[in-house]
Amino acid sequence: MSLFLLTFILIYGGLHAYGLWKLQSAFSLGFRAMLPLLLVAVFLVLSPLLTRVSERAGHEGAALVLAHIGYPWMGFLFLFFVFSLLLDLGRLLNHFLPSPGGNPGTWFFLKGSVPFFLAFGAALLVSLCGALEARHLRVERLSVETEKLPPERTTVKILQISDVHLGLLVGKNHLERIARIIREEQPDLLVSTGDFVDGTLCHLPGLAESIRDLPAPFGKFAVTGNHEFYAGLPEALRFTEKAGFRILRGETVRLPGLLSITGVDDPAAGQSAGATDKTEKALLPDRGGLFTLLLKHRPIVQPSPEGRFDLQLSGHTHRGQIFPFTLITAIAYPYQSGTYTLAGGSLLHVSRGTGTWGPPLRVLSPPEITVIELKRPRHAAGRP
Repeated sequence: MSLFLLTFILIYGGLHAYGLWKLQSAFSLGFRAMLPLLLVAVFLVLSPLLTRVSERAGHEGAALVLAHIGYPWMGFLFLFFVFSLLLDLGRLLNHFLPSPGGNPGTWFFLKGSVPFFLAFGAALLVSLCGALEARHLRVERLSVETEKLPPERTTVKILQISDVHLGLLVGKNHLERIARIIREEQPDLLVSTGDFVDGTLCHLPGLAESIRDLPAPFGKFAVTGNHEFYAGLPEALRFTEKAGFRILRGETVRLPGLLSITGVDDPAAGQSAGATDKTEKALLPDRGGLFTLLLKHRPIVQPSPEGRFDLQLSGHTHRGQIFPFTLITAIAYPYQSGTYTLAGGSLLHVSRGTGTWGPPLRVLSPPEITVIELKRPRHAAGRP
């Protein structure tokens, strides 16, 4: 059993044990009542693993059913744990802080089964709101002034999608919402910064075509994310190419007189086929005539290439996807979401992601499509 799998079972199993303990404490359930609940909890702990096993075995129907049961439950349980923990903290403070009557320990709503119902109701309400938030794509706009555009081209519009996670839970309906925004924005250039697919069902009919047929005069470019390798790299690459993207795996492409685009593999590539051992410094040209765009899944900035690119586009973090998990991802990735100015004058934009991974919920982290508009400064207009 891999360390990741063991860690997952211990943590997720612990959340279920906590939930069962809160249930038993609230209603004083006996062994006969708890036994079937324990069996259900074991099934729910294993459901994400069973989903992947069914998926890889080609049992798409079973995988879809398991995913629609297990992943929403995962989000709900996490939120129940958070709210219940907050109430437990309140109950602890209640023993030391006086109530309005002057005596500690008399806050009536923190007694008996009330805390369980409060945590359950809050988790259910936030889960429903999170499911709606996950469907509401927000367009984030970034304007970048640069004198590197040719005089005859005063603006270039780049549209970024990231972390779509097409597969079991993110499918045709969400992709149609994405495609509608792309058509409305009419970008010159479309880029995907990794995790375009999730799982092994990226051959679902019609999905690739809905992106491939969208116009982007300067092209569509993509890089790999970690989930391309988890899903199965050959199939993920075929699907992404079928969607009309050119995949940059340690490669620089120059659009003559306009842009230089460099794309690198996610570190999950390891020694996989097609991976390159070229460093970013070797890939990135000396910062000169062309505006240099770096596509990189994880928002990690290498010290040596800093200043050798004009704009890095990344994703991966989902901004935690479900608050307060945001606080944890912020520790792992200081550049968590939004636009940052780096040393040497480079810019980094980190997308919150366009889809969802795991629970089909987003709480205080709405999905994002990013529209970047490169503009020549007014004082440079018409100047060669």
